[in-house]
Amino acid sequence: MIFVTVGTHEQPFNRLVKAIDELKLKGEITESVFIQTGYSTYVPQACEYKNFISMKQMDKYMQQANIVITHGGPSSFVMALQYNKVPIVVPRLSKYNEHVNDHQLTFCNELIERNFPIKVVENIDSLTDVIGSINSNDSNKKINLNNDRFVQQFKVVVSSILK
Repeated sequence: MIFVTVGTHEQPFNRLVKAIDELKLKGEITESVFIQTGYSTYVPQACEYKNFISMKQMDKYMQQANIVITHGGPSSFVMALQYNKVPIVVPRLSKYNEHVNDHQLTFCNELIERNFPIKVVENIDSLTDVIGSINSNDSNKKINLNNDRFVQQFKVVVSSILK
């Protein structure tokens, strides 16, 4: 299953929703697809969708998905990483009126330079190739986030304050 989320930003992200739906319509995507469409105005014809989902539903889809495709909002793709998924990230771009500026692209490119395990798609025409590049090695790879280290250091600090 492929899970796609565009987040809750109030501008439509039709470019991504339509691209996924068209790939499914053409048979280039054969597995099931669920899209959280947000404020997008494009209505998928070949994919299951819902405008908004609960955090519990988001969690369920993230865990079940073989492939996760997100907008460039960090909380969405970090959630995928926490489930050891290598997310495909399609940043919202201002030239398509998807956001007020291109900060999602800037942020994602900075993460790529720092070897963060995400696959960024700026040109929507390359989405098929990037989806095809996700393999079982990506989904079985242990992704090391700094959460555990941070929590341990935080515990030491809190313990020293409480003594």
